[in-house]
Amino acid sequence: MPLNNYVLVVLDSCRYDTMMAAAPPSLAQLGTIERRWSYASWTSPAHYNLLIGLLPHESPAQVYASEYYKRDFLKYCERLGTEGIEFKSLVPSLYLPTFLKSLGYATHAMVSLPVLNPATILNHDFDSFELMPTHNDMEAMLDRLKFEEGRPSFYILNVGETHYPYALPDEDPKEWPVISGVHGVFRHLDEHIVGGRLVESEEPPMVFDQAKLERLRSRQVETVRYLDRVFARLFDIVPANTYVTVTADHGELFGEDGYFGHGPVHHDKVYEVPFVEGKIR
Repeated sequence: MPLNNYVLVVLDSCRYDTMMAAAPPSLAQLGTIERRWSYASWTSPAHYNLLIGLLPHESPAQVYASEYYKRDFLKYCERLGTEGIEFKSLVPSLYLPTFLKSLGYATHAMVSLPVLNPATILNHDFDSFELMPTHNDMEAMLDRLKFEEGRPSFYILNVGETHYPYALPDEDPKEWPVISGVHGVFRHLDEHIVGGRLVESEEPPMVFDQAKLERLRSRQVETVRYLDRVFARLFDIVPANTYVTVTADHGELFGEDGYFGHGPVHHDKVYEVPFVEGKIR
């Protein structure tokens, strides 16, 4: 019996309650949308966890971590359409693309966020790894999907519409909301360091305008509603023997308890993510 194609879609920064507020009908047809928890609060470490095969967890009580990992990894039997997969199959690489290549998979990644670019360590044992020209265009990824005859394919798609500034592909960048200190954070870090000392910005201190943050949250909800139509197209174009998992790398804070964003934040909402998966018949 041929192995399934496997597509893992990561909606960057998408909260569980955002997806539920959007009520996406196409994604709901894939399966039950679950509330799960990310292993990390920032894009890079969260994607590393995804690529060692550890998808967002259920945070089960009174269960040893080793038992949960074992049970969770066995789910790959269903995802890949095979039997007898054990967690030890990942050893010693502990890397899903390496494991999948050993099963004969073609391995591909398309990413939207520059922190995941092909020069990073994440680009290991991928046949192709592409940073998309724009950060918010999942539909452009669909045009690049290729499935080989007689060989299963694995794709991980890092989708940026749900990441700040929560913008749709046809939206004029001049209309994007701008929050000081968020845009180009890595690019401009050195501008604030002189002689090994941090130089305070001359910009006014951040004021968390809750009305603005609520508008940002509404924008994230709208991106999920838009993406649901893109998912409908995805489900139409992939081969019938394709298993799809849709989740997020982490959540986002919109002013709860004085927090905005993600990363150096310890809060339930930055770990709470949606999770839905199923096979395309």
